[in-house]
Amino acid sequence: MFKKFLIAVASIFLFTTAAKAQVVKIGLNYPKTGPYSVQGLAQLRAAEMAVDEINQSGGILGRKIQLIVRDSKSKADLAKRNVEELIDKEGCEMIFGGSASSVAIAGGKAAKSRGKLYFGTLTYSNATTGVEAHKYMFRECYNAWMGAKVLSEFLKEHYSGKRYFYVTADYTWGWTTEASIRKFSRSLDKKRHKRVLTPFPGAKEEDFRKALDKARSSSAEVLVLVLCGKDMANALKLATKMGLKKKMDIVVPNLTLGMAESAGPKAMEGVVGALPWFWKIPTTYNYPKGKEFVEKFASRYQSYPSTSAASAYTILHQYKSAVERAGTFETKAVISTLEGHKFTSLKDEQVWRAFDHQTIQTVYAVKGKPQSEVLKSKFKQDFFEIMKEMKGEKAARSELRWTRTRQAAGKPIVLDWSTSQ
Repeated sequence: MFKKFLIAVASIFLFTTAAKAQVVKIGLNYPKTGPYSVQGLAQLRAAEMAVDEINQSGGILGRKIQLIVRDSKSKADLAKRNVEELIDKEGCEMIFGGSASSVAIAGGKAAKSRGKLYFGTLTYSNATTGVEAHKYMFRECYNAWMGAKVLSEFLKEHYSGKRYFYVTADYTWGWTTEASIRKFSRSLDKKRHKRVLTPFPGAKEEDFRKALDKARSSSAEVLVLVLCGKDMANALKLATKMGLKKKMDIVVPNLTLGMAESAGPKAMEGVVGALPWFWKIPTTYNYPKGKEFVEKFASRYQSYPSTSAASAYTILHQYKSAVERAGTFETKAVISTLEGHKFTSLKDEQVWRAFDHQTIQTVYAVKGKPQSEVLKSKFKQDFFEIMKEMKGEKAARSELRWTRTRQAAGKPIVLDWSTSQ
């Protein structure tokens, strides 16, 4: 009897072990709620679509993906706890997500301390792959420097010599984005080109109204809203309502489809910004994989995918590819095969740059289309007209500039395998 009991226990153990071996857990640390919830939903939808595709094709090394999600609420401390739980309790092999650079940086550090890989989806701060870069963090989207660089040519052509006013989210993405725009637009003089910081997270309408009142009473001709998600949408709608668009041109350095939708076509009309991808890019430049992704997403969700969605989708397929090249899920082996790897996904060729893990890719300056055109389009989501494009090699910071930035911050100039924080 006892022997039969042991056999039964052993059978259960072997069955459980085999079941676990058939699944690989991947964690999505995304903003289900909070100021970036629209961008978060886009990530979740694209992630679920990618998981379905990968699982239907046999999974990764024969193991099906189980997607485990947590709500970061765009709060760095919560994001850190989420990542710790996703790895320690859920056993996730890889974590991805973002929609706030403070969240991505905190989550990436938590993953690093446990020797696990973290991919940033929507994290535009230069710091993510700059002073805060480490071996376990990869960023698929572009950064503030690249966005500012592609915008710079348009700004110089149309706003040269004009006075700027900045309304900036008070956290790492806001600071580095403003700094990058100031550099390339030649508006470094903070006495001439003033700014107001707004809280993040937790900004209220009164915060934006006070900032915009100061902008209106200034002699500035260009209003730069260094805001993202619902904060950008709310501030832009308020600026439109207050009549600021009649006396000032408006620049939003980093745009997404979700932000444009939240603001609405009236507010978005004529607004200038930058992005690394939007749903018309594949059709405009004839990128087959991108067109297929847009069509499948639109059919599944009755909506076009955003930059945030494209990033999440690309990351999952890139992780699958890296694991299969490495022949293992072991983190160091996967990282080694990612570094310097060139790939073509939803647009033209991209590369995971080896020294900082920043994805180098073509970037675009865009302008909001007239409201009448947007309202006539399918899903009413045709917001952007491409004004400029720039190849990633030209847009990105050089290795020399990256090295000097790291040295100035007292950080090592070679990313190592240390897991200490």
